[in-house]
Amino acid sequence: MLLLERTSAQHHCAYPEQKHHMGVPGPGGVMRGCSRRAGRAARKRRQKCECPIQSVSLCHQPQYVRLMKFLHRRGFTSALLQPALFTDTGRGLQTLKTIKPGQLIVSLPASCLLTTSTVLSSYLGHYIKSWKHRLSPLLVLCVYLVSERHRGETSDWFPYVDVLPTSYTCPAYFTQTVLAVLPADVQRRALEQREALQELHSSSQDFFRSLQPVLSQPAEEVFTYDAFRCSHTHTHTHTHTCMHTQYVSDSFFPTRWAWCSVNTRSVFMSHPCNHFLSGQDVYALAPFLDLLNHQPDVQVKAGFSDVTGCYEIRSVSGTPRFQQAFINYGSHDNQRLLLEYGFVAPGNPHSVVYVDADLLCEVLKGDRSLNQKMKFLKENDFVQNLTVSSDGPSWRLMTALRLLSMPQTLYHQWRAVLLGQAVCEDGEEWSVLMAERLCQRLLRDTHAALDKISELLQQCDQSVREQLDVVHSLRQEETCLLGRCLEVLRGMMRRPEEEELLPCQPDVDAVS
Repeated sequence: MLLLERTSAQHHCAYPEQKHHMGVPGPGGVMRGCSRRAGRAARKRRQKCECPIQSVSLCHQPQYVRLMKFLHRRGFTSALLQPALFTDTGRGLQTLKTIKPGQLIVSLPASCLLTTSTVLSSYLGHYIKSWKHRLSPLLVLCVYLVSERHRGETSDWFPYVDVLPTSYTCPAYFTQTVLAVLPADVQRRALEQREALQELHSSSQDFFRSLQPVLSQPAEEVFTYDAFRCSHTHTHTHTHTCMHTQYVSDSFFPTRWAWCSVNTRSVFMSHPCNHFLSGQDVYALAPFLDLLNHQPDVQVKAGFSDVTGCYEIRSVSGTPRFQQAFINYGSHDNQRLLLEYGFVAPGNPHSVVYVDADLLCEVLKGDRSLNQKMKFLKENDFVQNLTVSSDGPSWRLMTALRLLSMPQTLYHQWRAVLLGQAVCEDGEEWSVLMAERLCQRLLRDTHAALDKISELLQQCDQSVREQLDVVHSLRQEETCLLGRCLEVLRGMMRRPEEEELLPCQPDVDAVS
């Protein structure tokens, strides 16, 4: 959630015309001269060092005028920030005055927040409260967003829904081709995420049908996961009209769109238990505030104030006038940012490359006792979160490799190694060598993925291009991280000093 840690994914935001998430809260999008709005994440975060960052105010565009009037009627005013389009991040919020350290930059009244309380007090409240099963807060918010989008300009929340992206560059939107060029660990988690979303949609069909009285079209046409079409044909990629004529996008999937909107744009806000809902309720959609983009090195204080009745964000270090104001979604690496928010943060100090168990087994397949060692590592929770970074291999990865360096005859000493006990000089040298080989293998895979992405970019449409751009950024960063890690490994001292060593002899016929 936002450090607002956004409840899950959202980043750079956006509401723009043609690019993406942002998302955990994230925001912004990039205008490229077409009528379609894409979400934040797809904003191209390529920073061109030779060109200064430019910005264009969005506050005079009709949809933002409507949004600000909507929020003003609910008690929100902003003299410090305005929506703007930036060349490096896409849509975001620009400072109108210098923000000093410790200064309050956004204070959004509770009446401007879209929460489950909003939904329960709406026309959907009766259906939710009377449903035979308690619904999750996430599903309730998703259903409300789809319903409000369906209602068009008659919707109470139309000014907000109107500026939400029509698509995102989160993995839930990725084509199979794009999924195939993701790193193995991200691809696995992306597939799990998609399966969970599909299950949410399929298991909610009866509830969707119960809402037919408030819909102008069959429920299955409104709450569809797959194709979404109006009864008549449109020539524009995206359009919104009056009541009962929904927004249309050639790739608009309502349930998926609503899920990504909540997952990438909501802020963390704990709500009291409600006997009509199941599970923890910590979501709040925050119009205007969710235009704030993420920057890893920015510090803010954020949360709902019971004293003022507002969701507040306070700057820690301040921001100069006419610059983009940023927040921090949390100390997430770029794989997590991509998976949850659909964007990659350049120069992210938290970024790492993951080493999964399958790759370990492949590189170390010459070890006769590998299966037993991997089982032991799994039982002790040492096959997850094995990483390398620009500083070198993580402690967890090196610890796992040190155990893998030991022969089966020293089984009684395996647990001591997991607790930090040093191994013999040969074992330590072998562990560093295997770490090098893992990095080399990951680097080869990354280069192959970049070549494939370059090939795909020559023949894809705009929506797929945006997805590939995000994955390309992730893969390029991996190349840099792995290269620096290899330099560290090659310079590592092989012989530990002043440590109690355990004798060892890897059970390896040939590890190549």
